[in-house]
Amino acid sequence: MADKINRVVLAYSGGLDTSVILKWLQQEYQCEVVTFTADLGQGEELEPARQKALNAGVKPEHIYIDDLREEFVRDFVFPMMRANALYEGLYLLGTSIARPLISKRLIEIAKEVGADAVSHGATGKGNDQVRFELSAYALNPDIKVIAPWREWDLTSRTKLIEFAEQHQIQVSKDKRGEAPFSTDANLLHTSSEGKVLEDPWDETPDYVYSRTVNPEDAPDSPEYITIDFEKGDGIALNGVAMSPATLLAALNDLGRKHGIGRLDLVENRFVGMKSRGMYETPGGTIYHLAHRGIESITLDRGAAHLKDEWAPRYAEMIYNGFWFAPEREMMQAAIDYSQQKVAGTVRLKLYKGGVYVVGRKSPYSLYSEKVVTFEDDQGAYDQRDAAGFIKLNALRLRLLGRRGQ
Repeated sequence: MADKINRVVLAYSGGLDTSVILKWLQQEYQCEVVTFTADLGQGEELEPARQKALNAGVKPEHIYIDDLREEFVRDFVFPMMRANALYEGLYLLGTSIARPLISKRLIEIAKEVGADAVSHGATGKGNDQVRFELSAYALNPDIKVIAPWREWDLTSRTKLIEFAEQHQIQVSKDKRGEAPFSTDANLLHTSSEGKVLEDPWDETPDYVYSRTVNPEDAPDSPEYITIDFEKGDGIALNGVAMSPATLLAALNDLGRKHGIGRLDLVENRFVGMKSRGMYETPGGTIYHLAHRGIESITLDRGAAHLKDEWAPRYAEMIYNGFWFAPEREMMQAAIDYSQQKVAGTVRLKLYKGGVYVVGRKSPYSLYSEKVVTFEDDQGAYDQRDAAGFIKLNALRLRLLGRRGQ
């Protein structure tokens, strides 16, 4: 017998899974369902989700469709990008970074409507269940979380479709067979997993890619762009000031055109298994390299190297769902402090899948052409000082070497 729940807020896309979950919650828990659909820039029309929720008996005032694009980029993507976070050295965390924002809004709505619980459509095999629930519990320790995939007996796509047809739930025609792969999208990326991608030896079919042209078909001439930064965040593209979400969207268009940001990855899920996925992060790939470019002339070596040591740990925290954990917040405070003088302009060349930093300048640059030049530096650097520097650093090595003799 299910716990007594009066009202639950469901993270709702309007797709097959969450449409079935909506009806299942109504039946299993005999409760009122509030739906929440987040616009994170996934590029889909979201109003059909409203009509589907109405058809399922959800009250109009209990259907939430929120445009969170600016908040997503400003408060989640940009802070992550300040850290140069890459999970396992490659993945720009496009799915991972969206989950804490969705959970945050779920908890806010639950408070607004007096709900006893929240619910999501993540499966029991993946990372998203962990991300949703760790965030939810961090924000409301007493919230009840309902994860249908861990409770019901609808263990296959066929059973889901049968349930949907029994309850007059619309099933898209492409869901009547086994879908070739599943996707998740937002303003930062699109990810694809499953079916045709499950054998890691097989190359990703070209039809899987949706956000980038094939690099082989990209323009034959390179395109040069500039990105301006202030306190570690992008503020302008080609000299035109833009909001965070607008800037990322514009970079996505450029990345699509030039076939930038494709990644075929076998990763280690938090739950213990390996999975193979295909990621497209066109604008994020450009932005990440631009940010590293401006840091290269504005960050001191000690600060830069410390940040590089932290980046894998920071990325792992996001991947595993610990966005709202104190250790992530502590690390963020230090990272943000490092970004105070990370300002200036980076010039990049985009060409057939590649992004190349070809210029950088800043009013806070630590680069000194006078010191580093191979020509006469007019006394800016006394090369004789290097002899003592080397001898002091070599002392322990020489002592070790003599002991070995």
